[in-house]
Amino acid sequence: MSHPHPELTAPPPLPDGGVRVIPLGGLGEVGRNMAVIEHRGKLLVVDCGVLFPEEHHPGVDLILPDFSPIEDRLDDIVAIVLTHGHEDHIGAVPYLLRLKPDIPLVGSQLTLALIEAKLKEHKITPLTLGVREGGREELGPFDCEFVAVNHSIPDALAVFIRTSGGTILHTGDFKMDQLPLDGRITDLRAFARLGEEGVDLFMTDSTNAHVPGFTTPERQIAPAIERVFHTAERRIIVACFSSHVHRVQQVLDAAEESGRKVAMVGRSMIRNMGIAADLGYLRVPDGVLVDLNKLTKLPDEDQVLICTGSQGEPMAALSRMANGDHKIDVGEGDTVLLASSLIPGNENAVYRVINGLTRRGADVVHKENALVHVSGHASAGELLYCYNIVKPRNVLPVHGEWRHMVANGDLAVQTGVPRDNVVIAEDGVVVDLVDGRARISGAVDCGYVYVDGSLVGAADETMLKDRRILRDEGFVTIIVVRDSSTGAIAAGPEIQTRGFAEGEDVFERVQPKLVAALEEARRNGVQDTRQLQQVIRRTVGSFVGNKLRRRPMIIPIVVDA
Repeated sequence: MSHPHPELTAPPPLPDGGVRVIPLGGLGEVGRNMAVIEHRGKLLVVDCGVLFPEEHHPGVDLILPDFSPIEDRLDDIVAIVLTHGHEDHIGAVPYLLRLKPDIPLVGSQLTLALIEAKLKEHKITPLTLGVREGGREELGPFDCEFVAVNHSIPDALAVFIRTSGGTILHTGDFKMDQLPLDGRITDLRAFARLGEEGVDLFMTDSTNAHVPGFTTPERQIAPAIERVFHTAERRIIVACFSSHVHRVQQVLDAAEESGRKVAMVGRSMIRNMGIAADLGYLRVPDGVLVDLNKLTKLPDEDQVLICTGSQGEPMAALSRMANGDHKIDVGEGDTVLLASSLIPGNENAVYRVINGLTRRGADVVHKENALVHVSGHASAGELLYCYNIVKPRNVLPVHGEWRHMVANGDLAVQTGVPRDNVVIAEDGVVVDLVDGRARISGAVDCGYVYVDGSLVGAADETMLKDRRILRDEGFVTIIVVRDSSTGAIAAGPEIQTRGFAEGEDVFERVQPKLVAALEEARRNGVQDTRQLQQVIRRTVGSFVGNKLRRRPMIIPIVVDA
């Protein structure tokens, strides 16, 4: 992904005592969050997450931050601070630790437990440092203080970074729910205290900056969930993020009250909720949670399933149920509850799942027809409170698309932050904090890194373009056998197609043109196989473009006999 300042070049050396922020993900997108902070020759990484692929990323499993700007400085990294346990903040940690496994991970109890379980699957045993709100740790030249923030996962933290060159308050993802289910509110008293000390750079969550007012409290969705449990005729299937402990807790509580049994479906859901229960973040009522095989033997009206797939992921449990490709056969009378918000870019995939479930006879309850999910991010009213409390000297909006970050910057200006002190940047744009002023100083190359099966970084935009062409336009193969002694056509051209509504007989019309083009090339002394392939590609491409209005992938094969 390019940054919005194409004229920028590599940044100059960081001035003595200055602090440099290099966002490698999360600016201009919702996901892939990662910021590198540099001071006195050392690096502190804040978060290291993944971005989930969209429809224009065929075959891609995950999208990682680009580590290339720091690959030759791995020994300078003093720690990776993880603000919370969502995939878009921790999911890329295994791929960074593959490069250097002994980089310490710093985070709260639940966050570290979730990343340790993930790293175990990658056969990596990390160095970890557990922290709590109110705690302080010296990490090289960075003095880090941790502040409790409320989010859609327990144990989230903001981090206040003190350096000799200035201070940075990074909120991570947060909101200001005043009646959270776990009683752990965003510590505005700490924000105010840090504001009194002086915040030189405020890096704050932008995701809901364009939404007026305040984010709905989690407690307000309980009636909608309870209504589903009271009215559902048969099974209830709940889809949510595999790390959404609060939502799973509400479902377990509703199941206990209605006398239903619950089973969890999906490896990540079972793993994460097991960790949350073991650490005391999830209260599992006695006798409510059962194995899936046991649940399916109960009457339908006693069954509740909690699964992943609320974002329409093709291989997730809910998508497979919608396609009839899962052992849970969703049908008439079943109720499906989608208890998650839509991640931007996933709308079409989610609606396909909703349509598939509805076609199978299920009653689908989702955000558009019931209050079954609330955001985990602060809306404009909450951000205004934070700006007025923190009173930052400079602002760098993070975690959001361009429109979100601009809206966040406008809020800062409304509260008195000078417009010149609000920096809107995207991934790769380098921001230096020197003498109390934050300024863009340059840019580093920073693109998408694709995880494609077992390969990391092998797929690139050219390959994805080829896949999109294959998916959308089909392909044509032309086989020509050439007499190696005379250069004349000995057999063919034989044309084979895939992905065309038109029959292959349509291509009979291009064969005389192909023969004529190849004969002309022979008369002109063209013997090189690659040049002949280009002749074939141009001839067929022109025919398909003009006659069929298509731009397929064309694969010419020239064989000498």
